[in-house]
Amino acid sequence: MQVQPYLFFNGRCEEALKFYGDKLGAEVIFQMRFKDAPPNPQQPIRPGTENKIMHCTFRIGSTELMASDGNCDETPGTHTGYGLSITVDDPSQGETTFNAMADGGNVVMPWQPTFWSTGFGMVVDRFGVMWMITNPHDGDKHPS
Repeated sequence: MQVQPYLFFNGRCEEALKFYGDKLGAEVIFQMRFKDAPPNPQQPIRPGTENKIMHCTFRIGSTELMASDGNCDETPGTHTGYGLSITVDDPSQGETTFNAMADGGNVVMPWQPTFWSTGFGMVVDRFGVMWMITNPHDGDKHPS
């Protein structure tokens, strides 16, 4: 069994993928647009969404995530009830990653040492996704 995060960006998926590529080195592995799907008379493609991303798989480090533009609703939903965690190898990498994700986002907890790590911070990025970046103490690294 494998569990993978699946993120819905309500029409901003391509923008998010570029942002994560620039800031985290994310690499798109597979991508399909709505226009690539076989026609379905019961669920026609909404005009203006043909070039939106129906599904994609992308990799950040050794983790694969999936994403979509979703329904591209007029009233966007919010990302709630979860956060994505990035564990880095050293505090300077952590601070750099934290600052990159904070670009255009909102800092929830500034990058700082904690009792469980040499550096930790929380940020909601410009797409509404919560990120927790941590550099654990040397003996506390989790196996990947």
